[in-house]
Amino acid sequence: MSIAFIDLQAQRRRLGGKIEAAVMAAVESGAWVMGPPVRQFEDELAAFGQAKHALGCANGTDALVLPLMAWGLRTGDAVFVPSFTFTATAEVVPWLGCTPIFVDVDPKTYNMDPQKLEAAIEAVKAEGRLRPRVVIAVDLFGQPADYPAIRAICDRYDMKLISDSAQGFGCTLGRDHPLKWADITTTSFFPAKPLGCYGDGGAVLTDDTDLAEEMDSLRVHGKVVAKDMQGQTFDHDPKYLAMRIGMNSRLDTIQAAILIEKLKVFPEEIEWRNRIAARYNEHLAPHVAAVPHVIEGGVSVWAQYTVEHDDRAGLIDHLKAEGVPTAVYYPVPMHMQPAYQRFPQGAGGLPVTERLKDRVLSLPMHADLDEATQDRVIAAVASYKG
Repeated sequence: MSIAFIDLQAQRRRLGGKIEAAVMAAVESGAWVMGPPVRQFEDELAAFGQAKHALGCANGTDALVLPLMAWGLRTGDAVFVPSFTFTATAEVVPWLGCTPIFVDVDPKTYNMDPQKLEAAIEAVKAEGRLRPRVVIAVDLFGQPADYPAIRAICDRYDMKLISDSAQGFGCTLGRDHPLKWADITTTSFFPAKPLGCYGDGGAVLTDDTDLAEEMDSLRVHGKVVAKDMQGQTFDHDPKYLAMRIGMNSRLDTIQAAILIEKLKVFPEEIEWRNRIAARYNEHLAPHVAAVPHVIEGGVSVWAQYTVEHDDRAGLIDHLKAEGVPTAVYYPVPMHMQPAYQRFPQGAGGLPVTERLKDRVLSLPMHADLDEATQDRVIAAVASYKG
């Protein structure tokens, strides 16, 4: 019998109808857009993520562009991003006429290499054509980037820092969430994410009240917010005034209701994911080139369990024959994608990224992965003699 790569229905069954009840309550309320569950979820998400403010939005990609818009990024600004990531991380940068600079990753954690980041910033400054403005660090596969080191670099160069925690929301470093170091944490609630809804959704978290208010306006067509009302009177209903050029990026009520229920069990699920990953590491280490390495003091939420193998193609074919699904994240790094080849690379190129693209593969991972199924995966990997 085939194994699920991510078994989303297992969680639904485990929650015993709570999701269905939450959805029906949201439907019956009639407040389908920005209804009360959205505010409730934002408050609970902020508390979980150690943030003063959380704002839901339509998806994780919008979550990334909202702070860039709020900071007024424009043509001539440089944003430093890893190349070993999903398209969305860099995609939002050219939207604003800015330039993404692709940075290499650490060979063990696969997250942005702070030394390569600083070298990339220095090279851009030396050239003098672009203004270094923002770093977007990605919590790839579920674990935190090296935020203390990256924050120190951002401070030296007077740059903003975004934690792209689409895959890593809930991860910690020394028990602190990435927002301890980042100006903004963004996340995605795409169904396959560790904290996922039943459609698209995203959020931004920040401790900066003014920034939160600016993004609140931007996510709803540049609407009037509290700071716009200070000392002003309006001839028309402020509801229909656009104070800034915004977008339509609202988290709908039904998805918020689903996420409220999922957030209740999320801390326990993170523990389960770490137990599963530890068991994988113990049994797979002799059979692959490398098992995942988590940064010291870090706790991953294990969005993916990713190993390296010297004969990836052969192992993938073998596992498929054994009924074990796999996935490759990412076979084509950002700087090699047709749409992004024209953008600059950090000093020294991206040799680690280009090596990893041919070696990594991800195995089944989700909070409900039972030991019997995991044993099938482990046995299938161990049996490959190629």
